[in-house]
Amino acid sequence: MTSINNKWYVGQVLAGKEASTLSQCRKLIDPSILHESFVPEFETMWKSSAGWRPERRLLFPGYLFFVTDNIEALAAGLTNVPNRVRILGDEEDSFMALSDAERDWFLAFIDQDRVVRMSEGVIENDQVRITKGPLMGKEARIRKVDRHKRCAFVEVDMFGRKTTARVGLEIVRKM
Repeated sequence: MTSINNKWYVGQVLAGKEASTLSQCRKLIDPSILHESFVPEFETMWKSSAGWRPERRLLFPGYLFFVTDNIEALAAGLTNVPNRVRILGDEEDSFMALSDAERDWFLAFIDQDRVVRMSEGVIENDQVRITKGPLMGKEARIRKVDRHKRCAFVEVDMFGRKTTARVGLEIVRKM
């Protein structure tokens, strides 16, 4: 069980090196400091020669998430990781945790495997209505739908700024 004092931090890494950097962090940093580390993913459908199949993609390419109650010790431990990791912070170079509201937003979307599962919806009178999945009840955050790639672009609050994340969305009917 993790402590209530644990905060979520985001580290920037070289895109394409997320998995290897995550593995290095887990091996080299004491678990009493690094309570959890993960790369959030989203589930989507991908068309192959055999038809449509589920696939996972990175929710935020180039970023890792860290859960700790001791950011200074984590930052010191990250200096031992061969792949460079830069903890995001504010202008004064101090480390900045996700706010409780930002963390809670992520927890509402991702499951225990840290994956945003595929959602399903319909389009009625040019309005998207989600009928199943983590986007249900959060239609106001959808900025764009790409029916052909079976995804939606949703607005995410992170560090007091708005950014866009791609997540899986299957539109099963348009009326």
